Amino acid sequence: MILYQLKQISQVFGSRTVLNIDELVIEQGLIHGLLGPNGAGKTTLMNILGFLEAPATGQITFEGTAVDFSRRHLQQLRRQVVVVSQRPVMFTTTVYKNMAFGLKIRGFSSGERRRIIDESLELVGMRHMIAAQAHKLSGGETQRVVLARALALSPRVIICDEPTSSVDLESQQAIIKLLKQINEEKGISIILSSHDRFQTTALAHRTLFLDHGKLFNGAYENMFSVKTVGQEGQDTLFSLNDTVTLRLPMDIGFKKRILLDPWRIELLKNGAPHAPGNLLQGKVTQISQGKNSIRLVLESEIQLVLMLTPEQYHTHMPMIGSSVSVRISHNAVSVL
Repeated sequence: MILYQLKQISQVFGSRTVLNIDELVIEQGLIHGLLGPNGAGKTTLMNILGFLEAPATGQITFEGTAVDFSRRHLQQLRRQVVVVSQRPVMFTTTVYKNMAFGLKIRGFSSGERRRIIDESLELVGMRHMIAAQAHKLSGGETQRVVLARALALSPRVIICDEPTSSVDLESQQAIIKLLKQINEEKGISIILSSHDRFQTTALAHRTLFLDHGKLFNGAYENMFSVKTVGQEGQDTLFSLNDTVTLRLPMDIGFKKRILLDPWRIELLKNGAPHAPGNLLQGKVTQISQGKNSIRLVLESEIQLVLMLTPEQYHTHMPMIGSSVSVRISHNAVSVL
């Protein structure tokens, strides 16, 4: 069954069009992952899906009914869709009172509130923290309580904006597991945004990719804006995101975007002599393990994702916080 259907949706801030979607269908009961770089329009789209802002143009239907962005209609819709922001606000009181607030507004008795809160906290593994001061929780604990608070409202949809961006690796894995459990056990549709393709595609039933406000087929990482800045012999110099310069034996013409294949970026061994090439140094900030692969996120002048086989990883053994060097050859480059 179709949950959302969007047609000819756009959003404009000032003179800038930040969203331009011809058509998007989101199915009920599934987990949809939304990928894209910073500034792609992910948060804007999620605010529209959460009925927090109206689009400049276009039509949205929710469960087959056209969405009316009038105040009265929005109140009904917002009872069915809960948005969990990247940096959720917690009142300076207990976990219980934070969760009870929305239930009290909706008219639940004190006994009903207690039962619902107990059940929701139990599901996310935070029942023992019911009397804790919510604003003093760790990032991972806060995200679990926020998910419990959303669950307590019995929504049809939970929308999560970067739910794992500010927590450690252990908490990331716990939150991903919780989202899957919520979807499977409660039948709640989930829409989440992320920069992490590896994590998102492992969780989501369907993955969407957004760039410059437009939807694309497939989910890409290491996508950069690029421009030609010079020539050296047979090679062309390209600037990525106006920060990193690559020397490549190729011409991209008038194209504006390139992809760097995360499987073809070479991780160099520390201390070994390095052959000439496009070398980049940075620090490992994330490590994720899949069934037959290891995903590394490298922070340098740009954020770069590398994919390694388990054998490659054990050869180098980079850890979070490690400084590493990589080489980007022309074989890793695809022009969009």
